[in-house]
Amino acid sequence: MNSSFDLYRTLQAPVPEKTWAWNMYGSGIENIGHAGRPELFPVPEPADHQLLVRVDAVGMCFSDLKLLKQGGQHPRLNNRDLTREPTRPGHEASLTVVKVGKELQHWYHPGQRLAVQPDIYKDGKSAAYGYTVPGALIQYHLIGPEVLETDAGACLLPLEGEIGYAEAALLEPWGCVLAAYTQRRRLIPKEGGVMWVIGRADDETVYEFSAGLDAPSTIVVTDVPASVLALVKQTAAKVIVRDGLGPDDYAALSAQLTDGRGFDDIVVLDPRSAEMVSAAARLIARRGTFNMVGRSPLDGFVQTDVGRLHYDYTAYIGNTGPDLAASYGEKRNRCDLVPNGTAIFIGAGGPMGQMHVQRALELPNGPRLIIATEINNVRLAVLKDRFLPLAKRRRREFLTFNPGSAAESLYDLVMRVTDQQGVDDAVVCVPAASLMAEAATLMNPNGMLVFFAGVPNGTLAPLDLSAVYLHNAQFTGTSGLTIDDQASVMHRALEGSLSPGHSVAAIGGMEAAREAILAMMEGRYPGKIVIFPQISGLPLIGLDELEGQYPDIASHLGKGNTWTADAERVLIETFSGTG
Repeated sequence: MNSSFDLYRTLQAPVPEKTWAWNMYGSGIENIGHAGRPELFPVPEPADHQLLVRVDAVGMCFSDLKLLKQGGQHPRLNNRDLTREPTRPGHEASLTVVKVGKELQHWYHPGQRLAVQPDIYKDGKSAAYGYTVPGALIQYHLIGPEVLETDAGACLLPLEGEIGYAEAALLEPWGCVLAAYTQRRRLIPKEGGVMWVIGRADDETVYEFSAGLDAPSTIVVTDVPASVLALVKQTAAKVIVRDGLGPDDYAALSAQLTDGRGFDDIVVLDPRSAEMVSAAARLIARRGTFNMVGRSPLDGFVQTDVGRLHYDYTAYIGNTGPDLAASYGEKRNRCDLVPNGTAIFIGAGGPMGQMHVQRALELPNGPRLIIATEINNVRLAVLKDRFLPLAKRRRREFLTFNPGSAAESLYDLVMRVTDQQGVDDAVVCVPAASLMAEAATLMNPNGMLVFFAGVPNGTLAPLDLSAVYLHNAQFTGTSGLTIDDQASVMHRALEGSLSPGHSVAAIGGMEAAREAILAMMEGRYPGKIVIFPQISGLPLIGLDELEGQYPDIASHLGKGNTWTADAERVLIETFSGTG
């Protein structure tokens, strides 16, 4: 006889006539649902080009808090009047196909399990599931062309194997973590782009440009040496000479020659002035490169737009010369942690920070020393309890540090445990420019600084960009993910090299979604909260509290009260028929 879980998995229960949903009608917690409760709507029939899906699990994300705080003013919503056109949070979602429209039956079938890739681009324009497209805090809803027909194809990942519902929902945040270590920067001159080469009038160096100079369609030169001007004139590019410019003239040049979009590639020869580099770097186009070639350090730190490093994938590259092309390419510009190196994770106690630490510990050739910082002592204790045993099994050294209460400064700690060398990698999981700047001081000259948490474009932080060309320092950042990133997480989970479910700290049924949002605001749980929309009557509860209220579920948790597919099966069997 089939268990209730088997019946659930195989869609043998009838589809209800109505579905509960947490629609959002404006900013503020009071504008989600109605009077603090979800609302009931008819379950629609899919049109020929639509799917009717059941939502099985939803991971709650801090991005949902930004959406709730900003309402229709959120950048993704473009001043949308939510009272007339509501949206719905929930972009970390695990779905099951219930019904398939006639035009889609070749690709989808009832019972098929899917995960959502929420970043949507259509004709180059950005949208997002859980923002512009109402998301997963609902039991049943339609998915149509807005998700199925994008520039990258369908934003749905067919699930393989026996991956759990919660794990499937968490493929999205885990995909973002993996994306942080996957090259997203453009590392060659743009084909058909606009390049700007800035030199020094007194520079007599004979430079080379062994590859890539034939890519731009327009090359602007300012005070370049004769050797560079000769190289530029040998190309088929349109050459524009603008000599004698100072930092105050740069913005006007960009406005005139790029319509303010910025230069696709900027090359600075023998940079000396941090002020000049700061002014020029503001004019990098999205996904543009900033190539510094020289042997002398800058006269100070550069006020660097760390928001654009995260959101616009601007790339700071360089070398000591004389070949300008030596700066480009992935060989010199790494994006992953140094094997058997040293790494620090700033703000590691939050859900995403924990994922970064877990990934580092589970990497086959991950860092031999990991430092995790957190100013919340409760979260710091969770870091120790959760990851110290894993570190011991992996024969790694794992240190935790509270910079707010320790007698020793973070800088002194890092220098002491790295023999005054600094870390190979620093990953910032807190959206604060001051912490980003501080993290840069903890690196060795060849280190990598990853801006995982985003700050608004235009946010400046002082960085030592001299280390980029004099040594091989890397400053990187990523925003969002691709469906390939999610697929990579899924495959690693299935092979046992990554455990997305370990990120779960609390669970709840459909009615608990509003409480989950409040819990995120308060930082109540040290990991991810997962809502199971098909379950009714399950309050928001931490995994460490399950034993007292639901011992059958708790008995199937993993070591350290970690979420498992077995615990999920018992959960669904316990609450079967309550949706």
